[in-house]
Amino acid sequence: MSASGSHTSVTDPTSRSTDRQATAPATRAATSPAARAVPSPRPTTGPEREPSPSTSSPAPVPAAAPSAISPAAVSSAARPAAAAAGATTSNPAFSHKQILEIVWALLLCLFVSSLSGTVVGTALPTIVGDLGGQDQLAWVASATLLTTTVSTPLWGKISDLYGRKPLMQAAIAVFVVTSALAGLSQTMGEMIAARAGQGVGAGGLMALSQAIMADIVSPRERGRYSGYLGASFGVATVAGPLIGGFLVDGPGWRWCFYVGIPIAVVASVVLQKTLDLPRERRETRIDWLGATVITGSVTSLLLLASLGGKEFDWVSGWSLLLAALAVAGLVAAVLVERRAAEPILPPGLFRNPTFNLTGAAGFFTGFAMFGAMIYLPQYLQVVRGQSPTASGLLTFPLVVGMLSVSVLSGRAITKWGRWKVFPLVGLALVGIGTALLATLRVDTPMVAVCGYMLVFGAGLGFTMQVLILAVQNTSERRDLGIATSASTFFRSMGGAVGVAVFGAVLSSRLTSAIPELLAEHGVRARPTGDSLTPHLGTPAEIARLSEPLRSVVREGFTLGLDRIYLLAVPLVVLAFLAVLAVREVPLRGRGPDAGPDAAHQGAARGRHQA
Repeated sequence: MSASGSHTSVTDPTSRSTDRQATAPATRAATSPAARAVPSPRPTTGPEREPSPSTSSPAPVPAAAPSAISPAAVSSAARPAAAAAGATTSNPAFSHKQILEIVWALLLCLFVSSLSGTVVGTALPTIVGDLGGQDQLAWVASATLLTTTVSTPLWGKISDLYGRKPLMQAAIAVFVVTSALAGLSQTMGEMIAARAGQGVGAGGLMALSQAIMADIVSPRERGRYSGYLGASFGVATVAGPLIGGFLVDGPGWRWCFYVGIPIAVVASVVLQKTLDLPRERRETRIDWLGATVITGSVTSLLLLASLGGKEFDWVSGWSLLLAALAVAGLVAAVLVERRAAEPILPPGLFRNPTFNLTGAAGFFTGFAMFGAMIYLPQYLQVVRGQSPTASGLLTFPLVVGMLSVSVLSGRAITKWGRWKVFPLVGLALVGIGTALLATLRVDTPMVAVCGYMLVFGAGLGFTMQVLILAVQNTSERRDLGIATSASTFFRSMGGAVGVAVFGAVLSSRLTSAIPELLAEHGVRARPTGDSLTPHLGTPAEIARLSEPLRSVVREGFTLGLDRIYLLAVPLVVLAFLAVLAVREVPLRGRGPDAGPDAAHQGAARGRHQA
């Protein structure tokens, strides 16, 4: 976008054809003697636009440039612009229609990135049947999880340096190309490589969708739109297995990878047309050494969490090696980032109590959330004998709870300007829902199961996006991308570790519970739990077992779920305590009923109202 007059702040209106007459008075006022008499401190955050040739003032304009404009000029300029926009939005560079178009494109990006990680689970048995490589099956999911988590903070930091729009388009391109390659794979090796690339693109879509939202909407107004982002993520997470089941039964498993391509292309076209953000004017030096050590440390930890107890024992040479590499990488990252000119993870972020506490809450929430959600479809299929498609439909109450509450809480945050009560209520509901899920048995009424999922989903709807919003509200503009992506990173790390730990707990419980249950049924020849555990892959395997083995396996599975959900409860409590310790900072920006003058006054008070 081009600058308007002498404005250099990213929150100022651009010289769009619809706003030229509205911005002209403000331009003249900004260059008047009265305006120049107002003190104009040097900004510490935010990118600057290239100055207009008519700008002669040697002092830079602060990030909230309207503070250097007289109230009369602000009022005369803001009212026509607000009327043209059709709504009271925080960034007058975008009309209400444009913001809605951008938000819808971001929702599509977040949806396809989340869907790519959940839609494949249903298709894995069919993929192995076509491509072979049963021993490499775990890598189809692990490769995506690994690259998504590792790449998330890198996308955020690089977007802080080079701008959001080119990085978002690059992420979409990576996602589209690798999705097509995954669908065209002829061997399991090709599939794993394509899935790893798809994870890199998905990590960029997740991180940059929320960062771009922060660029165009003030924190208070952002609450409403963040609710939509949370709903999109929740729907994709829960509906992925259902969509995958339909595709496998219909056009084939390759469409699990093709389905996101047209959606991503549409989002790319909309963003290219509508998203017009100012160019950064900063010296850019990527911290390659920091990126290397952070990636190495996180990769080692995720490999240990994903493959430990499966590909190798928890107490083995491989486990010790990966643990040592993770710790050494962490120590090296701390030393390197302290000295880097543009660190991937700026040490200053960790001096922000809100960042630290919400990061901890996000980690524990991700640990409990992903670990709990992944086993709900398994309960419905293994214990209740439902098909993959039917189990996806039966998780609909969880989707309804998450979607509806996420949208409603987002609107309430925008109205009240306060956020802390929502994750506190949400985490309380998540804890209650998790405790209720621990009571699931073979004969639990399906109405009760749906009710438990509704409570659990509602709690997630209150919590998911609000923690990121709190971090954005207290972060400097120049670190907005990395602060946002780091929050997503902590949640993803928690989810990766949670899935691994809960899987180990389930396997251990099955190994001990099945022989005990067989003894209770009077079976003399007692298979060990290890010999029966491989039969838990699909409902078809369970159905082929003879009685009482079939009943024993199903009952043993519920006992394993009992342990998983009970373990998740204290983690949710830790997340609750972390949020409780956060000092709430009211969201910057105006409420929905504020007039145009209030919008510009709010922008002047904040560090940056994007």
